[in-house]
Amino acid sequence: MLRFSPVADELAERFADAGHRLYLVGGSVRDALLGRGSRETEQSGEHADRGARPVEGDLDFTTDARPDAIQRLVSGWAEAVWDTGIAFGTVGAARRGVTCEITTFRADAYDGVTRNPVVAFGDTIEGDLVRRDFTANAMALSLPDRTFVDPYGGLAALARGVLDTPADPRTSFADDPLRLLRAARFVAQLGFEVTPRVREAMTEMAPQLGRITAERVQAELSKLLLGEHPRRGIELMVDTGLADVVLPEVPAMRLEIDEHAQHKDVYEHSLTVMEQAIGRETDGPDLVLRLAALLHDIGKPATRKVEPGRRVSFHHHEVVGAKMTRKRLRELRYPKQVVEDVAQLVFLHLRFHGYGKGEWTDSAVRRYVTDAGPLLDRLHKLVRSDSTTRNKRRAAALQRSYDDLEERIARIAQEEDLARVRPDLDGNAIMELLGIPPGPLVGRAWRHLKDVRLERGPLDHDEARAELLRWAEAEGISGEPLD
Repeated sequence: MLRFSPVADELAERFADAGHRLYLVGGSVRDALLGRGSRETEQSGEHADRGARPVEGDLDFTTDARPDAIQRLVSGWAEAVWDTGIAFGTVGAARRGVTCEITTFRADAYDGVTRNPVVAFGDTIEGDLVRRDFTANAMALSLPDRTFVDPYGGLAALARGVLDTPADPRTSFADDPLRLLRAARFVAQLGFEVTPRVREAMTEMAPQLGRITAERVQAELSKLLLGEHPRRGIELMVDTGLADVVLPEVPAMRLEIDEHAQHKDVYEHSLTVMEQAIGRETDGPDLVLRLAALLHDIGKPATRKVEPGRRVSFHHHEVVGAKMTRKRLRELRYPKQVVEDVAQLVFLHLRFHGYGKGEWTDSAVRRYVTDAGPLLDRLHKLVRSDSTTRNKRRAAALQRSYDDLEERIARIAQEEDLARVRPDLDGNAIMELLGIPPGPLVGRAWRHLKDVRLERGPLDHDEARAELLRWAEAEGISGEPLD
């Protein structure tokens, strides 16, 4: 019932004619059995509809042929061949838009220090499969005869929705500690549960994840967050101690009670906000939004204060949280734009709560939109998702208030170009009017006029000119108009 690209059968015929065995392995087989898409789909976190379908895109193979033989067999058949992984027994090839990675049977181990594999080629498919991370990825399909190979119960594990390792989990995780995080990632993507022995090994070995480079950890964490069930993955990370290594700010939130006393703790609240934000996504999984929802309250432990009457407050936790977010995401080597966008959303997520019953002036609305900039749509989703109160009347009132704010934003946007709020005079006009050369003073004047624009709305030319001259006089700036 498994259907794959004809390219797979073409390749298999070439290997069979040369007296070699070829097996389709790994995620390709797993996803076909689950009715999911290709490895590309797995990595993006997007899921295909359930049901039988051919698996296109990247295909992984293993073979008894050694690397030099693999190169000879794909030469002249593939449209492109690369050997960047040949030191580890892997040759890449592409034909008709399908990327194939073909690896010699492996029986490798890791040196336990640098995580560099010590390559030893194997002789059997069973020996190759036992070194793989999980039984769900330790199944193979012999080609071209299409014999299903499943020595470690991967198909049964898929049917039960459990994640287990082919070998003892401690051995598997010691080979590559990143597999500890991969377990949580697969839970998030597939919705599986780990077996008790895997959970026990993850808990025992969690500190070893600290040996892995930040870049590799970040890649796995992003895949986890973009999965279909990220809450399950985060909960597994926290429960086993992996989060203490990767995102210590998240388990730290379990210690704090939310100021409304409506949630078990800030940690549970944050997971609920993340789920609600995911429910508001309109264009596929959004890593920035999901990170912001998960981290929006991480500043609360550091700002917790018990007020009179035993009310708990977290004043300025959005400011502290934005700094903590920026620091953590930088350490995880996230791209600069992702870091800044997530931190800005954390910083702004409380701004709406000053809106009250609509008392904001139009100036305050303009500033809200300007400060959010291109993040405004995400900010809308985050703020709406941050309402997790069980009080239906209060929840409805908060949503009505935000509806009113969005309506005001839309109204003002029709009257003004809120997407590009700029001063009513540009730098050239400022220099000409004040008689000053390019320099910091022009920037100060420009920022003043922008503040006036935000406060009062658009000014005509004469009003903007008069405002600039008043500011210059107050600042003691004098000059002759430039010719």
